Amino acid sequence: MSDSPGSPDAAARARDEAEEASAFAHPPVAPDATAGYGDHPDQVVDFYAPRDGRAAAPLVVLLHGGAWRAPYDRAHVSPLADFLARRGFAVANVEYRRGGDDIPQQRGGERAGAAGAGPVAGRWPETFDDVAAAVDAMPVLAARALPGADVRRIVVTGHSAGGHLALWAAARHVLPEGSPWRLPAPPPLRGVVALAPIADFAAAVGLGVCGGAVTQLLGGEADFADRAAHADPGVLLPTGIATAIVQGVEDIVVPQPVSEAYVDAAAKAGETVGLTLLGGVGHFPLIDPAADACAVVAEEITQLAW
Repeated sequence: MSDSPGSPDAAARARDEAEEASAFAHPPVAPDATAGYGDHPDQVVDFYAPRDGRAAAPLVVLLHGGAWRAPYDRAHVSPLADFLARRGFAVANVEYRRGGDDIPQQRGGERAGAAGAGPVAGRWPETFDDVAAAVDAMPVLAARALPGADVRRIVVTGHSAGGHLALWAAARHVLPEGSPWRLPAPPPLRGVVALAPIADFAAAVGLGVCGGAVTQLLGGEADFADRAAHADPGVLLPTGIATAIVQGVEDIVVPQPVSEAYVDAAAKAGETVGLTLLGGVGHFPLIDPAADACAVVAEEITQLAW
């Protein structure tokens, strides 16, 4: 998961490895309920009730990262889901279909940019099908699984590749005409809090983020330009939905320029996106309940939800 653009020095790599180890050291937290939004085994949502028992708690829809690759599933952010539930939120931890070794062969006999280098990033179009279906079904699913959740106050958050999906989920009403995921009006969200998101595809590709994962997500270079118009948050602006990004300055997995490119694109489109930069913080503390950065994430969500 720590594929890093460029050539970070030994100290940066050591910090990143330590932060990743800390974030992944927490045991998975079992949900209070699980519901399906489709027939595939990955089309499920885990629900966490607010630990203080409050009624009408805002609902946080959580989309996990992992470069859209199959080895990383929702379990690794279940401690974050529990952390947010202990902060008084209802939480929906979404699973979705990701890329693996079984991705169909692409043009030229090579898998989508992977060249045999391990699991491919994402499935086109299934990854996007799933996120759209899960978010659309969320009010009904949450009302059944967590009667105390206030589905009128939904904040979507996500980390890394999940941050991309969170931004994308809030931008479906500005997708090109004819897109299968386009909404006729903005989704009913209080806002988006994206954590070190792969937010701008041009910037991410230029930096080689996650070993070419963005190109793989879109099925390879041949279809990149056409599909990016339907998938790249950096071109799906303005959204009119309150958006905040939390970014570690020391992040070598999805570096700060990726978030800054999105913020700049939003500004050019006439939209203001909040950018909170955390000094001395890399990629993984944003999802680590033991890290101070996680409290910052909770505060950003609180500001949009309440």
